[in-house]
Amino acid sequence: MYRDNLRHNLGVIRSFIKRPQTKLCIAVKADGYGCGAVFTARTALECGASYLAVATVDEGIELRENGITCPVLMLSLCTKDEMEAVIKYNITPFVFDREYIGAFDKAAGRFGGAAAFPVHLAVDTGMGRIGCLPEEAAETALLVTRSEHLSLGGVCTHCSSADGTTDADRAYTKMQFDAFVSAVDAIKAAGIEPGICHCAASAALLDHPEMQLDMVRSGIITYGYYAGQIDREYFAAKGTPCELEPVMALESEVVAIRPFKAGKCVSYGRTWTAERDTDIAVLPIGYADGLLRRFSPGLTVAISGKSYPVVGRICMDQCMVDIGKNNSCVHRWDKAVFFGPANSGALQDAEDIAKRTGTISYEIMTGITKRVPRVIV
Repeated sequence: MYRDNLRHNLGVIRSFIKRPQTKLCIAVKADGYGCGAVFTARTALECGASYLAVATVDEGIELRENGITCPVLMLSLCTKDEMEAVIKYNITPFVFDREYIGAFDKAAGRFGGAAAFPVHLAVDTGMGRIGCLPEEAAETALLVTRSEHLSLGGVCTHCSSADGTTDADRAYTKMQFDAFVSAVDAIKAAGIEPGICHCAASAALLDHPEMQLDMVRSGIITYGYYAGQIDREYFAAKGTPCELEPVMALESEVVAIRPFKAGKCVSYGRTWTAERDTDIAVLPIGYADGLLRRFSPGLTVAISGKSYPVVGRICMDQCMVDIGKNNSCVHRWDKAVFFGPANSGALQDAEDIAKRTGTISYEIMTGITKRVPRVIV
């Protein structure tokens, strides 16, 4: 993990925030998108972030047990049994209906302190995931403020298509934003202070400055990748450069080099056969590490500044690379880089692999398992 790249990205993100009073929340869910939650959290706080966001109770507990005391939002719902830990570890949940609010009120009464426990009200403006309807926002906010042990710390929504550039996407995003503003206005009209209002995640943060409000939530862009169609070329065309740097590099090492005769097969199912005499490098990384079977054929890896194809099916714990016959540039113990920033020796990034395999950079990064050591440089 490249700390300087993370700091660089945080600087870029802050440069896109238009108002000095707008707070920055960094999403460190899924172990910081695979980069390490605690590492990301500490660096983000050093660089001016005020809030962190997780998806699960355990992710929030990890931050607390590593000495992180700033506000931590939990973006997903928890089970009833997990509410005690949410209260005890001071993790701020999203709420949106009577039953869930009532359950948290009881939990806060049993396990909380004398002060009311803050929650954020989620409003579903068109994502179709969690949240009350905009027209129910004021009534639902009243449930919070009239509860015995809860307080309203904020109101939020999430836009489903802010990373799109079509007229339809932009119109839908505007509709969601307008619905959210109307919901907040209704809450205020009911005599309720809404707290911190936030609706801009990565794409909206960069491309819809009017949506930044009291706080923005930075996700994938923190880690050096763009959201959807809102990419480097898009911003260059707009005349507002946005140069992000990948934080993660996925590296392995050549642990064996074996000569192969023409006609010899590699890996399960004999899906690849040597068409000529060649040498095969073996790397101790496979799909149990997050290098998925579907990445091959087509996956390449950089060794000593050159790109080589991964051949045959990727195994659970190993993969094989065709380096050509008598290759003087590749040796046992050489570093092999699958993806990462240019300064890692990589010749591609996670987005390149994602495009070839029909997925997104988020899935590539968060799919790297705990078996792979995280090394910070």
